[in-house]
Amino acid sequence: MIRLIKKYKIIISIVFAIVIGILLMRNQETNELDNLDSEEDQQPIEHLEQESDELIESTIMVDIKGEVEKPGVYEIEQGTRVIDSIDAAGGFTKEADQNQINLAEKVHDEMVLIVPKLGEESTNPSPVVSHQDNEQKIRLNQATKEEIEQLNGIGPAKAQAIIDFREENGMFQQVDDLLQVNGIGEKTLENVKEFIIIP
Repeated sequence: MIRLIKKYKIIISIVFAIVIGILLMRNQETNELDNLDSEEDQQPIEHLEQESDELIESTIMVDIKGEVEKPGVYEIEQGTRVIDSIDAAGGFTKEADQNQINLAEKVHDEMVLIVPKLGEESTNPSPVVSHQDNEQKIRLNQATKEEIEQLNGIGPAKAQAIIDFREENGMFQQVDDLLQVNGIGEKTLENVKEFIIIP
């Protein structure tokens, strides 16, 4: 009889241990699922915040004036061409002189784009400015790749690097900003700083 009781005690202990083990495993799985749900709940918020930041960084503000149907300040995607920016402003009026506008130029942040009337001279700043002694200075924030290549010591690769930097980071604010461009060092800056205009 005593042996039988001992035998039952052992069986009961084993069953009890199995039940406890199953309960613990289920509790652990529940906690893991809760953690996963919590992470999934957080991810969309972080993802949306990241997308929002990227959207802000990828848009610029351009002031479009003159002979367009809807003059005003427009929020435009970075890298947009002048022709597409004018379309955003309702297109040209019948009086617009399109020949004085570089329609292929990329717009940049804080740019003022003035479409002149037929018979009027364009008031948009020229990228190349003539000074005394026949020296020409380049407006670095408006110049094309080919115009930048006119600078002493600036070849196609450096000119493209300047364009890329300008499109990714916005307009140059001071001459020393050129040192942030890949391939531009103190020596190159010294050679060109007298021949560039910023902003």
